[in-house]
Amino acid sequence: MYASIWALVPPIVAIALALITKEVYSSLFVGILVGGLFYSNFSFVGTLEHIFTDGLIAQLSDSYNVGILVFLVFLGIMVCLMNKAGGSAAFGEWASGHIKTRVGAQLATVALGCLIFIDDYFNCLTVGSVMRPVTDRHQVSRARLAYLIDSTAAPVCIIAPISSWAAAVSAFAPEGTNGLVLFIRAIPYNYYAIFTIVMMVTLTILKIEYGPMAKYEANALKGDIFTVPMPEGAAEQKAEGAKGKVVDLVLPIASLIVCCVIGMIYSGRFFEGASFIDSFANSNASVGLVLGSFVALVITLAAYILRGVLGFKDCMSCLSEGFKSMVPAIMILALAWTLKSMTDSLGAAEYVAGIVKGSAESLQNFLPAIIFLIAVGLSFATGTSWGTFGILIPICLDAFSLEGGNQLAIICVSACMAGAVCGDHCSPISDTTIMSSAGAMCDHISHVTTQMPYALTCASISFAAYLVAGFAKNAAASLLIGLIILFLCMFILHFAQKNSGRE
Repeated sequence: MYASIWALVPPIVAIALALITKEVYSSLFVGILVGGLFYSNFSFVGTLEHIFTDGLIAQLSDSYNVGILVFLVFLGIMVCLMNKAGGSAAFGEWASGHIKTRVGAQLATVALGCLIFIDDYFNCLTVGSVMRPVTDRHQVSRARLAYLIDSTAAPVCIIAPISSWAAAVSAFAPEGTNGLVLFIRAIPYNYYAIFTIVMMVTLTILKIEYGPMAKYEANALKGDIFTVPMPEGAAEQKAEGAKGKVVDLVLPIASLIVCCVIGMIYSGRFFEGASFIDSFANSNASVGLVLGSFVALVITLAAYILRGVLGFKDCMSCLSEGFKSMVPAIMILALAWTLKSMTDSLGAAEYVAGIVKGSAESLQNFLPAIIFLIAVGLSFATGTSWGTFGILIPICLDAFSLEGGNQLAIICVSACMAGAVCGDHCSPISDTTIMSSAGAMCDHISHVTTQMPYALTCASISFAAYLVAGFAKNAAASLLIGLIILFLCMFILHFAQKNSGRE
């Protein structure tokens, strides 16, 4: 089964079960079990050892993964503090006087998401914490909020030269190649990210909803912002803090942004003489986010206690409450990472590498579109964009040299990046998708099922754009064709929606 189509069966089983049963924990575990059985050749003892020793324990022993979990806990504590202090409620009241409409609330969410382009995890949880009170007041469904968060996390980070994603892509460039220059040259061809952002804004302004999202938004207008049973603690912004002011939300969030940026460049040796760009390219996002969020947490605690907004005991009670609020996201992440380790141990990377190399010579002009589809499938099945970069980017650059300004090599690298983000955007086991659900405090499967039709629309248009780019090798022409198709789709949907409303 090694390095064969069987390597992709465990995640496919997990994803299919999650979408069918609407229950994510058991679905992920069944996928992990299938991977363990395949790896051990159906040995009982071998399966248990592989699942727990090589899988769960190994993933929870990984310093990068633990750092992400610690960052999640610190964010959960800060959110709990802001709610108990009344900062979230005060910001919601202030925003209601400045943001008058549902469209305005959604566009403000998009704008904030685009501004926080440093890291997708940081983006998901910060935007969710800030905008939940605002979107709730304007009766925007939590599923819609999760979609807006997810669509301004990875898609924005993958076209921002100063971000943890740019650093990841740069790290996968072969020796002797300037990874950051390669990343910047690939931005104009990153069609999925561009189309997702354009589509999100267009849907919001024209008030277009289709697929399962239409039901969630219709229910939200009637006062039910969840549709499915409300997750525990999801309404916590109705907190008790009577003394809260807008500054009690702005100060923690501003501290978090500044401290996390400093933490990331610190981990990249900025204070040891490295340039700002190089320090970002060499940063460790896990370490930087943990250091930054811890310092921001200390600043928040000190500010609340010194101003008398919260007492010491109230602040300490938020430690356990904030941790508990992040337990569902931590459980899903731990299981998703374990499932990925099952897939890796079965040789999924080698299987995909063989497919790409086999088609490189015979289908050159079609290769960007083919690589896009392969990246979508791999990222969807494994739940990781960065893992997909690590597998496909070296293969693309091995098949097509960058020497002489080979444009097809740049297009293929960009297709890999775009496909990885697309698959990540759709996948129920993607860490960014999980974080978006956590940030919006939305049922995870609700987020996946409502977002998928929108993501698949952009994926189809991106595939067409890469077909054009493979022959034309012109970023502007293929982007323009893609945008024309996208706007046609949006307007057809808009008029179809209006006509169905009249009927």
